[in-house]
Amino acid sequence: MGIDSTTRVEVPGTPPDLMVRLGGWLFKQRSWLPVPIALALILLPPSSGPAVLNVAGVSMVAAGEALRLWAVHHIGVVSRTRSQRLGPLIATGPFGHVRNPLYLGNLGLWFGFTLSAGLVWLAPIVLVLLAAEYHAIVRWEEELLSARMGSAYQSYLAQVPRWIPTLRSVARERQAAGSSWRDTLFSERSTLLAIGLGYLVLWIKLGAGS
Repeated sequence: MGIDSTTRVEVPGTPPDLMVRLGGWLFKQRSWLPVPIALALILLPPSSGPAVLNVAGVSMVAAGEALRLWAVHHIGVVSRTRSQRLGPLIATGPFGHVRNPLYLGNLGLWFGFTLSAGLVWLAPIVLVLLAAEYHAIVRWEEELLSARMGSAYQSYLAQVPRWIPTLRSVARERQAAGSSWRDTLFSERSTLLAIGLGYLVLWIKLGAGS
């Protein structure tokens, strides 16, 4: 389930716990939070390692972006919208197997880039930091969506795991995809451009160091 970048927390009842409040703050700051990681990938010298690590890194990036494209295809343009509206509850595609495929895709992207940069020692650190950030954000999103969507979302929470995908989709009926593949690629253009630019920078960096 997606949520737009300007939605405010309006959860009635008991005050949100520290993790939820932290998640709301991280959500608002998420556009610049990966910048230190990106700078580390560019500035830190690569460690020596087998060439297969670069192949593994590229494969992880490709898998992460493929998951993002699949998710955006089903959730539609609401994944990028700047309006105040929430999209409908989506339980098809990857959202029928796991609740947060876009964040899992992001983890794959950053983990893969770290391997491609030759910084194997940094990869688990990046993974842990981003996993902690996304977990807090997801806790905040779940509070908000539970308050907004009620029992329908509570049922979805009970059936679909937060992070570990289930092999069997819980979707009871087929819903129309949120967008065409053309619109999906257009919606993902900034991420695709960032991937291409990132590998260009790494190619220059690694080529200069060889």
